[in-house]
Amino acid sequence: MRQSQAEQERRQLLASYLDHCSEDDLIEEVLLPLFRQLGYHRITAAGHKDKALEYGKDIWMRYTLPTQHVLYFGLQAKKGKLDASGVTKAGNANMAEIHNQALMMQAHEIFDPETNRRVLVDHAFIVAGGEITKAARNWLGNALDATKRSQIMFMDRDDILNLYVVTSLPLPEGALPAPPPNPWSRSDEPPF
Repeated sequence: MRQSQAEQERRQLLASYLDHCSEDDLIEEVLLPLFRQLGYHRITAAGHKDKALEYGKDIWMRYTLPTQHVLYFGLQAKKGKLDASGVTKAGNANMAEIHNQALMMQAHEIFDPETNRRVLVDHAFIVAGGEITKAARNWLGNALDATKRSQIMFMDRDDILNLYVVTSLPLPEGALPAPPPNPWSRSDEPPF
């Protein structure tokens, strides 16, 4: 797929933003608007201020199929790269931690106030603002049993960038370049 110059610029601006944003910014400024645009609803962020009630989910959300059946999704987001390396480098998440959070996400019920029911997530997204290596995907797949493995979906930096370009979603404010100075702005200083 060939991208236009404008799409390439948007992609580069968002990639630069993902390099320096916090995990909370990734969730609030990038993922929440993206999933809303993709048709998910009742998107609820657990937030990092109260991690005690997170139970492995940074976000939970619903998606209604054309048949009116509802699927529930949990999402665990990490800012950097996910790798299965034995040594955790700065900025990389430990896959054992991701494994524990995925198990918690799949086992802990969420309360949906619109249906007044407690439900389990049907699928879990593991999202990274960086790369999710093939080794990390394989490690997590091998650590989970077959039924839980089929519930896990991965979304990494390239997926986020591609979805932002395809959906024409506005970039987060922090990703936009600074506006050029206005030469006509009034100033009390003399012009010389």
